[in-house]
Amino acid sequence: MLKEKDAAEADTRHLVTDMLVEMLGFDKYEHLTAEFNVKGDWADYGIRLEKQIVAFVEVKRIAQELSPKHLRQVESYALREGVELAILTNGQVWQAYEVTVAQGQQSEVVLIFEVDLLNEAVKLSQKVDYMMLLSIEGFTRGLLKEYVEKRNAVSPKIVIPAILSDDVIDAIRKVIRSKTKFNVDESDVKEAVEKLLKP
Repeated sequence: MLKEKDAAEADTRHLVTDMLVEMLGFDKYEHLTAEFNVKGDWADYGIRLEKQIVAFVEVKRIAQELSPKHLRQVESYALREGVELAILTNGQVWQAYEVTVAQGQQSEVVLIFEVDLLNEAVKLSQKVDYMMLLSIEGFTRGLLKEYVEKRNAVSPKIVIPAILSDDVIDAIRKVIRSKTKFNVDESDVKEAVEKLLKP
């Protein structure tokens, strides 16, 4: 209904507040701080657990497409406060990002997940699983942290060195020998694999 009438950002914020409280289980007064002051800027919401800010939520008008500019906004809040979770939403689409300081003043922002609650092609159970990660229960049970750790375990910076490890290269050589009868040199196999892994 809000999308059909192209609701303003303030109305979308009311919707997001209801979702954070009624769907995700946060207490409006204990866990949510609206218009959180971040060194002169104002984040739409800070999510607080045990008196510590654990995430920022930036809300855009429901008909507005989320953009990299919006992400930079919530990312800057997270970096200034040392918070590792940034949530960007227009009420329909929810994006969760892991924000970490890489080197010096550089930061690394990685999409944890994106879910469109009105997309009928996405199963309801999948929508529920994603939103559960952002719920009070998800935070207190460490579900989001576990999800991020599992995702990181199969990230390119873990998988590529694993593929190029001596054990894997040796296993590839054995398969090549069994298929072709050639005893290929380890360095040649490694070079061939590296070429395959290049974007």
